[in-house]
Amino acid sequence: MIPRADITGLVLAGGRGQRMGGVDKGLQPLRGTPLAQVALERLRPQVAGLMVSANRHLDTYRTFGAPVLTDEAPDHPGPLAGLLAGLRHCPTGWLLTVPCDTPHFPPDLASRLAQAVTEEDADIALAATREDGRVQPQPVFCLVRRSLAADLAAFFAEGGASPRAWAARHRTALAPFDDAAAFANANTLADLQRLQ
Repeated sequence: MIPRADITGLVLAGGRGQRMGGVDKGLQPLRGTPLAQVALERLRPQVAGLMVSANRHLDTYRTFGAPVLTDEAPDHPGPLAGLLAGLRHCPTGWLLTVPCDTPHFPPDLASRLAQAVTEEDADIALAATREDGRVQPQPVFCLVRRSLAADLAAFFAEGGASPRAWAARHRTALAPFDDAAAFANANTLADLQRLQ
């Protein structure tokens, strides 16, 4: 089993927020607290250390008490850019990512993903939900071996953008979670209102 001491958590808050009208999604308040800060506090007890991927309002993100990483690629191309920055700066053997807009993710996310990686001798574990009788991967909730940084950089350089497509290139385990509502996210301001 991968110990908590070997897992660093990364909150992904570097997107363009297009479906929220271009606002910085990680700074939108949930019951008075910015979404990215909510995610950091929920992740904190599960991992050894924390980082944030952000590309705007960096001074504000720095007040949340975790190192802030920016994308190397221009135009904030998506979660893989944040994951790549995280892998390149990860001080532990494993990196766990969560998006900033899903504030109620499971409190045992890290341990369940670590268990899946261990049981299946995998390099990546993805959270998955059961919806309408099918298993639905949640690829932005992933535990990734740090040594995959170079492979991800190559995939990204080739124009790859899909987290699921990149994961498919590796030994990947799925960790099913029964509570699909725990992965409800705020893509729009209306979604955020519902999560309040």
